[in-house]
Parts: sequence; structure tokens; C-alpha cells
Amino acid sequence: MQELTHYINGEHVKGTSGRFADVFNPATGELQAKTPLASVAEMENAVAIAAAAQPAWAAVNPQRRARVMMKYVALLNRDMDKLAEALSREHGKTLPDAAGDVQRGLEVVEYCIGAPQLLKGDYTDSAGPGIDMYSMRQALGVTAGVTPFNFPAMIPMWMFAPAIVCGNAFILKPSERDPSVCLMLAELLEEAGLPKGIIQVVNGDKEAVDAILDNETIQSIGFVGSTPIAEYIYGRGCSNGKRVQCFGGAKNHMIIMPDADMDQVADALLGAGYGAAGERCMAISVALPVGKDTADRLIEKLAPRVESLKIGPYTSGKDVDFGPVITAAAKENILKLVQSGIDDGAKLVVDGRDFSLQGYEDGFFVGAHLFDNVTTDMDIYKKEIFGPVLSTVRTESYEEALKIAMDHEYGNGIAIYTRDGDTARDFANRINVGMVGINVPIPVPLAYHTFGGWKKSVFGDLNQHGPDAFKFYTRTKTVTARWPSGIKEGGEFSIPVME
Repeated sequence: MQELTHYINGEHVKGTSGRFADVFNPATGELQAKTPLASVAEMENAVAIAAAAQPAWAAVNPQRRARVMMKYVALLNRDMDKLAEALSREHGKTLPDAAGDVQRGLEVVEYCIGAPQLLKGDYTDSAGPGIDMYSMRQALGVTAGVTPFNFPAMIPMWMFAPAIVCGNAFILKPSERDPSVCLMLAELLEEAGLPKGIIQVVNGDKEAVDAILDNETIQSIGFVGSTPIAEYIYGRGCSNGKRVQCFGGAKNHMIIMPDADMDQVADALLGAGYGAAGERCMAISVALPVGKDTADRLIEKLAPRVESLKIGPYTSGKDVDFGPVITAAAKENILKLVQSGIDDGAKLVVDGRDFSLQGYEDGFFVGAHLFDNVTTDMDIYKKEIFGPVLSTVRTESYEEALKIAMDHEYGNGIAIYTRDGDTARDFANRINVGMVGINVPIPVPLAYHTFGGWKKSVFGDLNQHGPDAFKFYTRTKTVTARWPSGIKEGGEFSIPVME
């Protein structure tokens, strides 16, 4: 049985609390490792080391800090296969999907190479008589992030790369369900030239999170996870005077207009709804076809595609469509919500409840499910399922479909499929959702834009990565300066002459 560690001050450090969390192989259900759960004292020690190391790192000029990120990109590319395999082993997602997880984080690191430009301040000369004004972006100090199981490489890099290149130290509390890749990412950062103590990986549960929230040295906290925990961290963090950005749950819709190419729509829904076993905060979990004919054609095209999905462990090769969910508890919750949909009267078009994979009967595999005739009062519509379940809510008009999406409490991502530019433009302007796709099923912005939802999908006023990250991880200081000017009394500038 492997015992994982924390990563403190450049070294793998065993936990001392005596408490551990189980790390499973989701494909087999086997317990493969134990990860230590930090005590308050362990967290405080990690923070103290980070605080001691941070001032010297902040004093390094932005160009040299950016060179560390440049080297880090090369190392991530070098170890891509190794990182993807470690990620798949603990999370269960397919190897291509795991490599994509690392790649989308790497792209944020690439963006951070532009730190010298992104950290430039503003300057105004002669703002007043002999007065100049200028602003500086300066590091916060020690920052922290609490990251989820579903993207164990991407989301940590979304947080720590901009935080560190801005001159901060960073405390990473990864998910205790799949922490190994975060330990590897920290090692690579120091191989790239990051000084010891600037990146600290402290594994833990609520006790460790509360220690972060209550630690006076930590200046900011980032979080991605469920909405109830996002609300908790945001409230407690803000009350302790910290800068906090929290990203919560989602229920992402796709509106399908009658003029849409139905083969294109079915293929898009297949990947967006079932990829990564639905364990994505940007997964499409609700299809909103407009009109009976559109709905009928959608189900006709979609059902055989869903039935033919290949489910298996990441070791089965690159043609596997998706793997298991993260834990037995997650599987149980998904199947419970599927049963609630049946009980509430929704039509289960594709039934994956009896899915079983020979040789992997103890794994956390969930078959693909497709519902039709779902209504907005059903739990299967209202709740985030986080599994391979797609619900079809039939609508009679574009306005009805738009209203359904706008009325939902979550506002993370949404898409529309149409060939009509006027409809698409109206949709993009009116929808109250943070990330919008037009004939794009999962509209995750690239690294140089920002990622963030609306409504109960987000708590805080700045998004992740892109320009907002450099605002979140720095403070602006404005300087007003006046220097004595003019000719000092007694100065003589005329040509001397003999008297």
C-alpha cells in the first residue's frame, strides 16, 4: 500500500496527523494508496515556510520569473505521458482526456510567460504642478487554492501559475481523491527553477481547508467545487478579510433550433454530455430541442450513438470513450438520481443501469443514460448529476427554451446550435450565463480570455486565468510624487565677464 506525502519546502514529507484518506483505482475499485490529511499545525508550518520564501521571490524581476514558466512548459511537454498516466490511474478518465487536462493547464502557464507585459503599471506625468503619478502591481504574499478531483492538473495550474509568476507563494490543497499529479507538478516547478517553499502541496480535508481560511498570513483563496462548499469558503474567507474567488456547480444547457444540422448536434452532445463520464463542470447535461419534430429527430439520431459508446478503463486504449466515475459514492448518487427521473415520469430512452464490464465488476463504472420528456420540476433536471446522464427537455419555442435556461439557478456554460445568425446573436446578447457557445458544445475559453460563470456558479468578482488572474493575484499601489524643481537660489548661468 503506497503512502502519499505532502510536498513542503522542496521535499516529500510524510503526514504527522495520523489521519488518511483512501485513494482508489476507479476502474477496479481497489484501494491503491493513502493520502495524509494535514492537521492545523502542519498547514501552519507550510504557510510559515512559504511566507519566509516569498519576499525574495517577489524581488525577482518579472522577466526572470517568466523564464521559470518557460522552462516549466518544456518540462510539462517532456513528461506529458507520465502525468497523464498518473492522472488516469487515480481519476479514471481516458489517457487522451487526461493529456487534455494537462494541456489546458499548460496553456495557462504559456500565457503566464507574458508576465512582464501583464504586470506593467500606468504612468501619468504632470498630473499636477510638478506632480507625477504611477501605479504598480505587487504580489499579495502567500496565496492558496483548493482544487477539485475532476481536473487534478488543469485547475491547479490555472491557479498557481499566475499566482507564482506574479511573485506570490502558493499553498495548494488538492482533492484527496487524486492528489498524485499535483505532487508531480510541484516537483517539475522546482526543476524549472522555482525556489523551494514557493509551491507547497498540503493534502487534507475540511480541517486543512479551515486552516487555510483562518490563517492570517494567507491573503487570497481560490476554489473550484460544489456550490454549497463554494458558498462556505467564500463567506468564511471574506469574513476573514481575504480575497476569495469560488466557482461552484453547473447545469449546462444546449438549445437546438429546428434549422440545426442534427448529425452535428448529436455528435456534439455525445462528447459534451458523456465525455469524462460527465464529470465536468462544463458538461452539457440538458438538451433543449425547439419543436416536436426537432426533438424527435434529435432522439432518433442520439439514441444509437449513446448505445454504442465504449466504456472501459484507461488501460484499454485510446478508443475508449469514457471511464469510471471517481468513487463508489459518486456512482450511487448518479444511479439514485436516474431512478428519481424514472419515478418522476421521465422516459429513459437509453438505460445504463445494468452496465457491467467483465473483469471490472468492482469498478465504479456507470453506463450511459439518455432521458426524454424531462420537466423542469424533476430533481434530475434541477440537480447537478456529475455523471453520464443527458436529459432532454422538450420546448415549443425559442423563447421557452431561453427562459428555461435563464431561470435555472446555475449559469456556468451554455450552447446553441443553429444556422441562423440573427438567432445566435440574440441568444449571445440575452442569455444570463457566463460562457456561451454558438455551435460549440463546451465553450471553455482559451488561456488568454477568462473562465467563469454567473449566478450560483460563481462567488467573487474576478474570473480564472486570462487578465483577471493577474488582477486577482496582485494589489495595485498608486504613487503620487513631487520633486523640487526650478533653479536653486544662487545659481549663475550668464557668461562671466570682467568688471
